[in-house]
Amino acid sequence: MGGSVAVLLVGAVLATGCEPVEATGGTGASPVPRVTTAPTTPTAPVAPSSPSPSRSSDDKPAAPAPTRTSPAAPAPSPSARVLMKVGSEGARVRELQARLRQTKHFARNPTGYYGTLTAQAVEAFQRGLGIEATGRTDTVTWQRLLAATRTPTASELDPPTELPVAAPDPRCLKGRVLCVSKESRTLAWMIDGRVVSVMDVRFGSEYTPTREGVFSVYWKSRHHVSTLYGSAMPYAMFFSGGQAVHYSADFAARGYGGASHGCVNVRDEKKISALYEQVKNGDKVVIYH
Repeated sequence: MGGSVAVLLVGAVLATGCEPVEATGGTGASPVPRVTTAPTTPTAPVAPSSPSPSRSSDDKPAAPAPTRTSPAAPAPSPSARVLMKVGSEGARVRELQARLRQTKHFARNPTGYYGTLTAQAVEAFQRGLGIEATGRTDTVTWQRLLAATRTPTASELDPPTELPVAAPDPRCLKGRVLCVSKESRTLAWMIDGRVVSVMDVRFGSEYTPTREGVFSVYWKSRHHVSTLYGSAMPYAMFFSGGQAVHYSADFAARGYGGASHGCVNVRDEKKISALYEQVKNGDKVVIYH
């Protein structure tokens, strides 16, 4: 009997899985009026003479009329080449985000991925400088940012999560728990109230929401592939039907521009690899908002 139940349970899971989904931007000059004066009668004959220069009322030579010129547009700097743009990633992007955070233009923790939020922060910084707001980080923007900020510390460059970790739900304070906050989009691996590790997570869309409540890990699958969607679900730890905590390459690449079909996606493969080795079947999973 027990063997039959296990086969049915595993079979149900194999028919489920999570797949990343897309989340649901000619005029002419006015004529100059002619000024005329009434003719005057000379009091005495005037001999012809060479024309004399006009005089002002105080008998000083009249100043020539000023000539208006439009300011020349600044020529583009030949050194303004693009260093980073949407799609860039790595240590320099992480430093860019940390420095933009210092200037109050970037409200998240650095991720090392140049997405739309980073581009918007760069645009805002460029507008503040009065330079062309492209959202791309060129050499001029980068040098101005370096001058306006200090060198970020190691903790500023590599914080554990994009958003600050939420205060744990009271149900997470006892035992071995995967404590998942939808509000801060973080997962904290806790043992008897102590946080062992934390990582960024994302969830299902409004049509395929991630379930909330208290669950437990009932099956682990290191190289799992969804039979519904054909997508890879490495380091899968199933907690409710076909919903699992697992690594998502799509999340790592696109960030929060997408969503899962209900699973809890983790984008840091190194962190979830270590977590997978520590979590055991029967460990608690608490998902709350």
